[in-house]
Amino acid sequence: MYRTILRSVRPLSRRATRQSRQKNGSILIGQTVRQMAVESSEGIGSKGTLWLVGGAAAFVGLGTFVYSNGYIVFNNTPDKSVLSKSVVADTEKDVPLASTEGNPPATEDEAASQAASSSASEPVELPAIPGHAPYLLIGAGTASFAAFRAIRANDSTAKILVIGEEDFLPYMRPPLSKELWFSDDKEKVNDLKFQQWNGKERSVFFEPDSFYCKPSELPIKEKGGVAVLSGHQVVRLDVHKKTVTLDDGTKITYDKCLIATGGNPRNLPEIEKAGSDVMERVTLFRNIKDFKRLDEATQTAKSVAIIGGGFLGSELACALGKRGKEIGAKVTQFFPEAGNMGRVLPEYLSKWTTNKVESEGVDVITGVVLKSASLNTDSNQVALTLSNGAEVLADHVVVAVGLEPNTALSITSGLEVDDRLGGYRVNAELEARRDVWVAGDASCFYDMKLGRRRVEHHDHAVVSGRLAGENMTGAAKPYWHQSMFWSDLGPNVGYEAIGIVDSSLETVGVFAKATEKDTPKAVVEATGESIRSTTEEAAPSQAPTTSTAEPPVQSSTEDYGKGVVFYMKDETVVGIVLWNVFNRMPIARRVIKEGKQYSDLSELAKLFSLYDKED
Repeated sequence: MYRTILRSVRPLSRRATRQSRQKNGSILIGQTVRQMAVESSEGIGSKGTLWLVGGAAAFVGLGTFVYSNGYIVFNNTPDKSVLSKSVVADTEKDVPLASTEGNPPATEDEAASQAASSSASEPVELPAIPGHAPYLLIGAGTASFAAFRAIRANDSTAKILVIGEEDFLPYMRPPLSKELWFSDDKEKVNDLKFQQWNGKERSVFFEPDSFYCKPSELPIKEKGGVAVLSGHQVVRLDVHKKTVTLDDGTKITYDKCLIATGGNPRNLPEIEKAGSDVMERVTLFRNIKDFKRLDEATQTAKSVAIIGGGFLGSELACALGKRGKEIGAKVTQFFPEAGNMGRVLPEYLSKWTTNKVESEGVDVITGVVLKSASLNTDSNQVALTLSNGAEVLADHVVVAVGLEPNTALSITSGLEVDDRLGGYRVNAELEARRDVWVAGDASCFYDMKLGRRRVEHHDHAVVSGRLAGENMTGAAKPYWHQSMFWSDLGPNVGYEAIGIVDSSLETVGVFAKATEKDTPKAVVEATGESIRSTTEEAAPSQAPTTSTAEPPVQSSTEDYGKGVVFYMKDETVVGIVLWNVFNRMPIARRVIKEGKQYSDLSELAKLFSLYDKED
């Protein structure tokens, strides 16, 4: 406040002195002119002409002197109304607060003090969107969240601007297809809060609103901060000028930039061709708005169809199957594979999973594709015609057929997009060009152990975002930490996976009978951990199951209660699935990192605690 008062008083003092000099200068010139007039009127005589010439020269010289030294300013007499204003208002008119010493306020408190001292006629306003951000993050998802945490950990005064298309602060996506559907507290669900299986409550948002500062305040934050500019899209990236352009034309320069634009949910041509009447009854599930829309639609729907048998489609099928039982709605899921997660799991385990999904109340149709979609005007439902000739009628349709990486900025930035895998091609340090990094779903990165890859899972967004953030602060670290992914089919079946998990590879599975303790819900309740924990014990192990053209027929669903599946390439383990086996991911990560060839995978499976102690 003391500094603010000085800033206000000094310009006023200088102005008062200047006005005094102007007044005295005017008096001095007036007196000189009158003296010359009196003496001239007494007679010019022989010396009169010389006197007039000399007087005129003196007058011009004197006038020049007082004007150049600020003793008089022509046509700039202060208005009486201005002179009668308060000190602060007078100071504002002549010298704006933000520029009294050539720089903006150094701190947020200082800015607040200056704003408080300003008059109502001319308030001091900071730009709503800063023109420059030392760290600019495009995308406000998990990868950006992990990145700005890493940046702040290495650069404590970093000023970070996050630009997101959604109207929400950064949040986690997994609960949208998992925990939120199993909560009985509708009020908390509306607030996007859920109860974990260990009974603890949390929000889908990574940080509370108070964690972030306003974008307008970011330039004046002495200790740095993170600001989120929501509801805006970056439409152009100039990597040479280090400038981005927003959808409203605003330009922002940066020092370091991260692209974490994620992906957009794919749609099917048959749905797109069906017209707006059908699309009004279709959800392409991806974000909070999609969750809220589907949640509302399925409160009253009597029939729901889910297209897609991957992670998201299978999770939503189990979730909606539970709701269907509660409200008496029919839930149908169909896809082209032989079983749920058929592109990831070996066929025998995929079919086992389908049995599990069906036990949740879902009618699963395998080996079919959508041929056409239309609106049945008689029932006011969407009519889905399948390749086997069957027709499915649904009040609402969910399309969960994968993501298309968002690489729209490649057109203006000149960044390379991978033709085979999609996504921006980056090096092992996740850098696409100088001072431009890419993380998350949109990144096609070079894995030093497994080659070039693109991964669409939450944990990869965390790992790659963290690495990109560290490298933006100068770490220069390569991508070596294998990310994992997990999926839960309700509270009783869950699995984790790492590496290249592809059902087209040779697989070897080692399984044991599960107990009631070998479920995601049970182990979380027992340990208090939020996601995964240690499996305490297991029943005797089954013999290894190797995938073949004719998968073995199992006698009951309990045969695959828990186990480990190894994915082989050139006789080396390149991927591992832990089926209802928890807290063993570090072991799986080490196996892949070592890249050894094993003659007996049953012995390797013992590392994952599948056996009883006496075995």
